[in-house]
Amino acid sequence: MLCFTHVPPLPLFSTSGIYLPASRRFTSFRIRMSSSSSIDSVPPPPDNAIVLGCGGIAVDFLATVDSYPQADDKIRSTSLKVQGGGNAANALTCAARLGLNSRLISKVANDSQGKGMLEELEADGVDTSFIVVSKEGNSPFTYILVDNQTKTRTCIHTPGDPPMLPTDLSQSSMLSALDRASIVYFDVRLHETALVIAKEASRKKIPILVDTEKKRDGLDDLLPFADYVVCPENFPQTWTEVSSTPGALVSMLLRLPKLKFVIVTSGEHGCLMVQRASKEVFESQETDIESLLETLKHRKDSTTTFPTCVSSETTKLKANGVGTMTGRLFLGTAEKIPPEELVDTTGAGDAFIGAVLYAICAGMPPEKMLPFAAQVAGCSCRALGARTGLPHRTDPRLVPFLV
Repeated sequence: MLCFTHVPPLPLFSTSGIYLPASRRFTSFRIRMSSSSSIDSVPPPPDNAIVLGCGGIAVDFLATVDSYPQADDKIRSTSLKVQGGGNAANALTCAARLGLNSRLISKVANDSQGKGMLEELEADGVDTSFIVVSKEGNSPFTYILVDNQTKTRTCIHTPGDPPMLPTDLSQSSMLSALDRASIVYFDVRLHETALVIAKEASRKKIPILVDTEKKRDGLDDLLPFADYVVCPENFPQTWTEVSSTPGALVSMLLRLPKLKFVIVTSGEHGCLMVQRASKEVFESQETDIESLLETLKHRKDSTTTFPTCVSSETTKLKANGVGTMTGRLFLGTAEKIPPEELVDTTGAGDAFIGAVLYAICAGMPPEKMLPFAAQVAGCSCRALGARTGLPHRTDPRLVPFLV
């Protein structure tokens, strides 16, 4: 029986990670890669932008294998890496590397792995002063098998013990964490604590982004506070019980009146976004969202390897059997990563969210935000682990999106 406390100390745990052996008119956006692009032209990050995150943190034990094992197999790994992980911790690391001031609320134990996680976050510029450190128990950890053949990963997560409770975070600490925050992000891992923070953030009129990776305890209580939602492709239909993704996105915006936009990510197939209009469009014609999506698919640029985005103009979006709302539909493409460069998709969604947090703080329009987030996620897929490939804002691959 494996026990986390029996894992030997990890002197290899370091900040760099460890290796062992329509209107029917549309607009479009594409990045022009130019040799004249220079890191010298990158503008500074948003002044005093602070993102506060609350959620998962973990140690990731990543092993690459030639192929996923069958039951009762004994196989060898081709490489091993141990580094920090967890949805919120990954997204905040990404945001910090892009230039935001990042604060994280979570919980670890006072063990070697917990200390390593804190040191790694601090080295990336993440403020860990609001992370609760338990005197006893174990820090969260995840075993991750990366299949070299299919480029997929399988995660086996063990939560930390004791779990985080709202009483672990004092009122004064919560208020300090929220002080001057530009946006608050939740991955719904610590739902009881997250709800307390969300209520206070909402009272202070601080925007909230929720990562709805899957249906979790407390999600339905947290979603009404969300200004922005990012989710995987299967979530909208599961949560709304609407048969199509576009219709489900309309349903989410109708059910959650505070929501400004919802993005659904589909890996190599890109992303889809519905944004609520700030004011009503006074026209009688309604546009079927399914038909509109098909039109956008025909207009997307399939010739470039870099992420692009096409969008509708503001119109009345109709979803049959669901209702009608005024807004815009966006279709974003993913970066086309050469097979020889694709290493590991672990944390790609967290990278995407970290970039979206940056884009919101920087005031990026959706036409620019979606390709930017896709590019950041693409960078992260070129190295083993969720954080190794996370780019810094001066990465030449990001320069065209930031100038």
